[in-house]
Amino acid sequence: MAIDYRIDYQAPPLEPAALADDPARQFLEWLSAAELAGLPEPNAMTLATASALGEPSARMLLLKSAGPEGFTFYTNYESAKAADLAENPRACLLFFWQPLHRQVRVSGLVERVSREESAAYFATRPRGAQSGAWASTQSAVLASREELEVRVAAIEAEYEGQEIPLPPHWGGYRLMPETVEFWQGRPNRLHDRIRYRLAACVWVKERLSP
Repeated sequence: MAIDYRIDYQAPPLEPAALADDPARQFLEWLSAAELAGLPEPNAMTLATASALGEPSARMLLLKSAGPEGFTFYTNYESAKAADLAENPRACLLFFWQPLHRQVRVSGLVERVSREESAAYFATRPRGAQSGAWASTQSAVLASREELEVRVAAIEAEYEGQEIPLPPHWGGYRLMPETVEFWQGRPNRLHDRIRYRLAACVWVKERLSP
């Protein structure tokens, strides 16, 4: 079955000179535009990783912070994505804001954030999400949904009337970008692609062919 749902993108031109000198600042401008446009979960992103054998894997996550220091997300350190990052600490993030005809791709090295930073973020999560982080052995096989719910109930009972602490197997990662590409859809598939490339600690902007 052939699938062909074509959209002729009509975004305005994107010129390197009109973009910020720092890709983090430019990213935050585009993220703010997505928020103002009312897009649901504008911080949703695809995280692509690969094992030591080069086996690729991708999944949707939520970006939790971004700036010159990098792009931060949180997860279970015993998950499949964490296993990939332990073997191969390089990854790619992809943001796609279809109504704005824009996407951003970020590639670079990934490292864990400090335990203190993870704990500070964990404390802001809803209590149910905190319990779930303790109960879930992410990516492991479950015999049933009830098995997970029993674990959650046990955690809630254990910490009733108390703050739920940060689990030892849970925390943040930060992707430190080496390249950041800004894509804007244009008519006739002649899209604008502007890449920032880190060279000798300086960001170089260059136009890529669509």
